[in-house]
Amino acid sequence: MGRMSQRRAALPYRTTEELSARLDYLRSAPTDAGTVHLVVRRPDLGVREILDEGYLDTVDGLLGDNWYSRATSRAIAAGHHLDAQVVVMSARMVGLLADSEEEQAYAGDQLYLDLDLSVANLPAGSRLAFGEPDAGGAVLEISAKPHNGCAKFVARFGEEAMRFVNNEVGQQLRLRGFNARILESGVVRPGDVVRVVRRGPDGPDEQAGAAARQAGAAAAVVTGEFH
Repeated sequence: MGRMSQRRAALPYRTTEELSARLDYLRSAPTDAGTVHLVVRRPDLGVREILDEGYLDTVDGLLGDNWYSRATSRAIAAGHHLDAQVVVMSARMVGLLADSEEEQAYAGDQLYLDLDLSVANLPAGSRLAFGEPDAGGAVLEISAKPHNGCAKFVARFGEEAMRFVNNEVGQQLRLRGFNARILESGVVRPGDVVRVVRRGPDGPDEQAGAAARQAGAAAAVVTGEFH
């Protein structure tokens, strides 16, 4: 079940000054566990359906979505289309661009999460699990494939918004979002908890672990306990 959104521009467009003033708010998104804001299906070109529940399938993507038809034959042949099975955007960012969920849905993404999506927090290879543990929720893995705005994004939210999400800070925070592949099939619903269950090779957990290992190795050399 879901509701169809009407295609229209989110007016008035937000200015760079207005958006820049909310950077602290954008940066304060939760880092380890957040919330699903919207689940949106794209059954046809220019059509958006806001869902009460979606099902993410490892083969077919979000069921009922036109993800596969968007992929090029070359990407499919190489298997690269799987790197963009699901597109995810910051719920906080889209909430600054448009007031209603119907307007927000036209950003073009399928999942909108209140979570720190930054490269520093979720490097490529990081994994997100939806819902309570062992309750049949989906698991995503963030891919390295860039997710940038397009002419449609400009038409809906304006050129200043496009420049804002794609400037250096916007890219580091991934304000436009990221691409992901589905590792485990399962349901996803608005209001669900979304948890970071693994960070990629350059994530803070791994950085901290590497630093600890280096410190331990240095101490072992000093004390003669290096094996």
